Amino acid sequence: MIRVILVDDQPLIRSGFRALLDLEDDIEVVAEAADGKDGLALVRRHLPDIALIDVQMPVLNGIETTRRIAADPALAGVHVVILTNYGMDEYVFEALRAGAAGFLVKDIVPEDLLHAVRVAARGDALLAPSITRKLIDRYVTQPLPTAAGTRLEALTNREREAVALVAQGLSNDEIADYLVISPMTAKTHINRAMAKLHARDRAQLVVLAYQSGLVTPGNP
Repeated sequence: MIRVILVDDQPLIRSGFRALLDLEDDIEVVAEAADGKDGLALVRRHLPDIALIDVQMPVLNGIETTRRIAADPALAGVHVVILTNYGMDEYVFEALRAGAAGFLVKDIVPEDLLHAVRVAARGDALLAPSITRKLIDRYVTQPLPTAAGTRLEALTNREREAVALVAQGLSNDEIADYLVISPMTAKTHINRAMAKLHARDRAQLVVLAYQSGLVTPGNP
């Protein structure tokens, strides 16, 4: 059972998402909150698999809520998915850097919401490709921190290849096919890269891959 907490200051958004998620046999909404402070307390109490968190909220916003979840070792199993009204919300990338596993636009179709929750619960959370590339295009026009490239030096060649493919949105099975290795070996490469780079999840691997120049928009 995938356990979900909803954190959004709009009651209609929460009730709509809850009604949809609770219809599924493998998903359960265990709690909901109207601001980040209460949401953080509920996350600590219930230890859900997924926390769907709005970016802009009173008391404690989604970015700071995400940052506190990501910084707490006791919440390492909680995958934060950010909710936003706009695909190019200026806060989304900052939320990803804070530790979010991905993000959803609130007008997402029901099938995509359910798929995203299940993918995130597996730890395979990736960002919506069309929106992600726009965000990355905007971000990588800024000067790249040299530390990002230096950190990649700790990776083996295979691990670097795996990280690059993660940044392109490939799943473990697709990476395995591309590199002609088993899915388990692909997963091992990715997990080792995450450990070496101190990345909380695959979304942060995407950020690091673009920050370092390992992958660039339009030129994988």
